[in-house]
Amino acid sequence: MAVHLIRKDTIFQPDSSRVIARFLYNGEDRSKELISIILALDAGSQVRQLNSVLRKYAKRHRNILKVFERHFRKLEVLLNAMQIDPQDMETNQRLLIGAYFTMEYSIEAAAFFNPSIVADPDQSGVEPGETRVILSFRATGEGHISSIVFRSALIDQNDDIVIDTPGRLLDSPEHVRNHIYKKKSFLSKLGEMQDLDNLAYPALERKLTETFTYEELKRYVEETSGLSEMDIAGAVFLREVMWLASSHYEMDFSLDTDISERVIFPIADTEKRGIEDARFVCFTDDKQERTYYATYTAYDGVNILPKLLTTRDFYHFKVLPLHGEIAQNKGMALFPRKIKGKYAMLCRIDGVNNYIAYSDNISVWRKATLIQTPKFPWEFVQIGNCGSPIETRAGWLVLTHGVGPMREYVLGASLFELESPENEIGRLINPLLIPNASERDGYVPNVVYSCGAFVHNQSLIIPYATSDYASTYAVVNLEELLEDLIVDKN
Repeated sequence: MAVHLIRKDTIFQPDSSRVIARFLYNGEDRSKELISIILALDAGSQVRQLNSVLRKYAKRHRNILKVFERHFRKLEVLLNAMQIDPQDMETNQRLLIGAYFTMEYSIEAAAFFNPSIVADPDQSGVEPGETRVILSFRATGEGHISSIVFRSALIDQNDDIVIDTPGRLLDSPEHVRNHIYKKKSFLSKLGEMQDLDNLAYPALERKLTETFTYEELKRYVEETSGLSEMDIAGAVFLREVMWLASSHYEMDFSLDTDISERVIFPIADTEKRGIEDARFVCFTDDKQERTYYATYTAYDGVNILPKLLTTRDFYHFKVLPLHGEIAQNKGMALFPRKIKGKYAMLCRIDGVNNYIAYSDNISVWRKATLIQTPKFPWEFVQIGNCGSPIETRAGWLVLTHGVGPMREYVLGASLFELESPENEIGRLINPLLIPNASERDGYVPNVVYSCGAFVHNQSLIIPYATSDYASTYAVVNLEELLEDLIVDKN
């Protein structure tokens, strides 16, 4: 019996009017020249120019003066090199310089896709049969730089997703990087990441002081990498040292922001070209406390690095890299609870097959077991997960994506044992969802893709992207789906 899937009419479209204010830097020489030109203006011209900027942009941003001040502070090293003391400058001068080093960036002008969905931590006031949810999306703008954005919504008794009206004043968080590192704890973390038996480790260890800043560590690494006896293993080790230091940060959003106004934009060097495909999951620990995790892929323009985002309230977020031999590819998806006392993660370390990994440490993943290979023609090219597993009475339900002829992406479904999820016990023979005529055209044709589904009442709600451009969702009866999953007895 074929599964009866219902496509909904709601389309989540890119909106080019949604902008954030980014720092704009055009190199040291041009920046010095620009600052000199601004300061050469008389006081009246500076005020008039600043007022003109405010008339145009104050209503487009939550606190544009705060943004200008923050961007001005990024220039303090440059100002010192010009022998200009920022403390001697007038407020209008600082703000005007900050404005010249600011640009608007339309975060979702190009695409709004690859959605994920979790229950909102606040379920107060909902009616019986309704669930308040948070959807995340991969938003892509100019230069194909991706960020994470959110929408709040209510799923009603008819399985319809009613999106709350998005706020218009997008907000970037105040970013807090851990600038001061302690030698003992830092070296301990390095030991969790990889084997310390290489030429670079003792040389770097001797250089480290009891506490050090990121910039000091960067200098120590550069000095160590220049040693004549450095080998390949040492070079890899030093690269991971910098990853460890640059990838840990925290961010806080203002309490007066709507969740639709909070934008997680690339911060660290390891993700400067994009934050891709966040898979959110509500994780319940041994004390029954809930934490929201999201695995995502950081892209620096050349390399990818899996990372983990964590939050309890969607105001305060922590970011850390995922380490270990298998944390090297896209599509890692965390299980919503521990299994036999260990964290569990789906992954695809070879780009073709599905694997499962277990770990005592949520940020370190070393070994993986093959659990699923392409079996049907629509997944011959590759198979991967479409979000974290969902616990059901029959087993772990995993939505998958399969790639077949003409690089067509479709969605499938598989079932795995609850306490031994390395054992596959069911898989749909035919795709659950195939791009239809209205979904085939877009930035990347013939693709449907999801980063997570959600069980609401007796239905499986599946938000998904269409051809890497826009998003929509579909609904399947959960019990019907579980009954249709075949049992592989071979």
